[in-house]
Amino acid sequence: MSETVKVTGTAALTQVGRLATLSWEVLRAMFRRPFQVREWIEQCWFFASVTILPTALVAIPFGAVIALQLGSLTQQIGAQSFTGAASALAIVQQAAPLITALLVAGAGGSAVCADIGARKIREEIDAMEVLGVNPVQRLIVPRVLAAIVVSVLLNGLVSVVGVLGGYFFNVVMQGGTPGAYLASFNALAQLPDLWISEIKALLYGFVAGVVAAFRGLNPSGGPKGVGDAVNQAVVITFLLLFLINVVLTAIYLKIVPAKAL
Repeated sequence: MSETVKVTGTAALTQVGRLATLSWEVLRAMFRRPFQVREWIEQCWFFASVTILPTALVAIPFGAVIALQLGSLTQQIGAQSFTGAASALAIVQQAAPLITALLVAGAGGSAVCADIGARKIREEIDAMEVLGVNPVQRLIVPRVLAAIVVSVLLNGLVSVVGVLGGYFFNVVMQGGTPGAYLASFNALAQLPDLWISEIKALLYGFVAGVVAAFRGLNPSGGPKGVGDAVNQAVVITFLLLFLINVVLTAIYLKIVPAKAL
């Protein structure tokens, strides 16, 4: 029993080390020439085309749920005037980056993993290495950068759509005051709230792209192995995103002081 646990733990640490190594290789290859501009533009368009509409559609009900729940809570404690600040900050700091990253990983990342995995089992990756072409620089870097760029841009879209959705449902559904909603948001929100949201989106996009590429480069064998790798990539990305979110949020709350009323 102990030997099995030891072997499993060693295998897990090996996978973590290989993932960290690939992340470092991607970071190094980003600054090497030649940069695959055309491939990067095509991947940006692909990521945007499969995520813009779902992200906007998810942001509306998500913002509505946050606004309705916080509106009901603030009514109970007699602090309805702070509904706007609470819901908007929750959307901008937490919901927007997570929604963006989950859809980028689920829609775009799974497609990247399937594409890289198919190339791997067809031995295209091995052929590129034999020809002296670095597959990380040629295939993975453009996809990771596309995931980063689209995540950062979609994060702004989700923030706007979510805040507008929260405003609509709070004012229309719960009878809130438009002026109080906007005034409370202006009183408590600050620029670092937006910066931490964009930093989260950037890191989430990087993690989603690297994990998808890593699992695509290491399928267990055959078409079924590629399908399993896609499922594993999505699950691993989700777990890492929530862990990173906890760490970044804790650091942000320690470093950036709250805005005084």
